[in-house]
Amino acid sequence: MELLGKMAMMKKACVTLILFFLFSQTSFGYWIWTPESKKWTNPKYAPKESPQEQLKFALGYLEIKDYETAYNEFKKLVKYYPDALEAPEAQFYMGRCLEETGKFYEAFQAYQKVIDKYPFTERTDDVLQQEYILAQRLLDYRKNVAGISFTGENAALEIFHKVIENAPYGKYAAASQYKIGLTLKAKGDFTEATDEFQKVLDNYPTSEWAEPAKFQIAVCAARSSLDASYDQSMTQEAVDKFKVFLTTHPDAELSDQAEQRIDELRDKEAQSNYEVGLFYEKQKAPDSAKIYYQYVVDNYPSSAWAKKSVERLQALEEKKK
Repeated sequence: MELLGKMAMMKKACVTLILFFLFSQTSFGYWIWTPESKKWTNPKYAPKESPQEQLKFALGYLEIKDYETAYNEFKKLVKYYPDALEAPEAQFYMGRCLEETGKFYEAFQAYQKVIDKYPFTERTDDVLQQEYILAQRLLDYRKNVAGISFTGENAALEIFHKVIENAPYGKYAAASQYKIGLTLKAKGDFTEATDEFQKVLDNYPTSEWAEPAKFQIAVCAARSSLDASYDQSMTQEAVDKFKVFLTTHPDAELSDQAEQRIDELRDKEAQSNYEVGLFYEKQKAPDSAKIYYQYVVDNYPSSAWAKKSVERLQALEEKKK
């Protein structure tokens, strides 16, 4: 009886296997039994027999701009042949595929793995270049989701920092340091931006970015002074920085802008002194008010605030009569 039971079970298993072949020929056709691994494998998901073949196969999809398939094939090479000479190439091209499909931050992560996993690769310069380009593109990135605006500034800052970390004195280090300062300045973080611009002067004094960094330091000082209505020390500091820039770089392309900034700051100084005069006038302290109005007239004679100060001085004289 026991033998008959086993035979019945075997018969049932055979019938099941036959039915499986009959009704799933299409799907089963993709699977192959390999005695070595004793597993069913699907050629669709298996790599080519060598990393060279796999790289060539993946590049074919990249050439026809099928970035999704190309990415998967490059990923397959990295997974199955991690120590092959072609592995860093595949990792680099994974970044390319992500970049081409607009996944900029993911592309940066893929590129960075080339340096992290394969530090002696010949692709280092290419990686640094692509990371710098991605940071630039992220600065212009804007996306609205459910009415909420998202920007790529923070991601760009992270990438610029990583470019410098990867190669502190490389081709893109000074430019990245300058762009960090520029990004922080655009965000209104003038103190932090000044510190970052100063790093350009300290670490890359002979680079092409040193001169613009000096100018931006003066600009940050000027922007910071906008919040100081009565305290003119910050404004004067900004004027001094622009004057230093003009003295050391009289023929620089930014000199005209520096002179314009000085004029703007002096106008702000005149306005501030005029407003101090108004303050004292409202406080019933006409003598103090006159001192500030007269200061504007004497020191900023060509400004609109000088004309207004003259009018206030005349009005105060009229009140005396």
